[in-house]
Amino acid sequence: MDLDLRLVRYFTVVAEHQHFGRAAAVLHLAQPSLSRQIRRLEEQLGVRLLDRTPQGARLTEAGEVFLHRARALLRSATQAAAYTRAAARPTRITIGYTTGLIVTPAVRDLRRQHPDADVRTVHLAWDEPRSALVDHRVDAVVARLPFATDQLHVTILYDEPRLLLAPVGHRLAGKESITLDDIAGEPMPRLSDPAWNAFWRIDPRPDGSRAPDGPLVPTLEDKLEIVAGGQAVAITPAGSQATNQRPDLVTIPLEGVEPARVVLATRGGDRSRLVAAFGKAARTHLTGPAATAVDD
Repeated sequence: MDLDLRLVRYFTVVAEHQHFGRAAAVLHLAQPSLSRQIRRLEEQLGVRLLDRTPQGARLTEAGEVFLHRARALLRSATQAAAYTRAAARPTRITIGYTTGLIVTPAVRDLRRQHPDADVRTVHLAWDEPRSALVDHRVDAVVARLPFATDQLHVTILYDEPRLLLAPVGHRLAGKESITLDDIAGEPMPRLSDPAWNAFWRIDPRPDGSRAPDGPLVPTLEDKLEIVAGGQAVAITPAGSQATNQRPDLVTIPLEGVEPARVVLATRGGDRSRLVAAFGKAARTHLTGPAATAVDD
């Protein structure tokens, strides 16, 4: 059976909105035309995918089954097109990086080695590395774990000690180092991602106790403001530049905890020569916070 990917995409949009009118507006189609296209797809498959109701459109049992595979089919088609374009256009690479990580030395080296290449960089939010790679918005990412690494190739570049971030005047400010016992009762900001929440709050603690809950923070800036205001303390990587820009915050070495890991992530199976060249440059130049700040 030859499936028209355009019709498959139309179906996924209708399924997402559960309404032909709203889906037609998103797709910039007339509603009757969209309805005809979906019927054409149903005829090709020999099943009814959607029940039309006065309130909208509801997936049939067959539609539920097809929706999951339709989305996978569209992702595969997107990836196939992207890999093909990359093979035909091997002189372009986009490198992502997350807050507090400097990729300049490796990018500079890549440009020096490949002067004809179009080398671009883009800042990513802390929770974007995997999606940016899978969606082909970037070709390589320098970021901190944890994040889901399925379908990716990951190389550890260096470890970063973790520090306690506290407001100036906090009872622990000025100490040479502290342990988790020293902050057992201190509330910590919560994050939306479960893996990050567990790692950056060290929750649960080694003794099985739970980290006290602080406010939910969607961004780094919100976390800094909450800590500076005395509502919580936070655990932060030693290489974070943002904390050094606020005189109302202090950091204290945190002993007895595993370090954060800075990694280079690329798509699994990506054979681009520029991706390989950037990987080599990253392993050479991005060896720690101090190295990335001063490397020529």
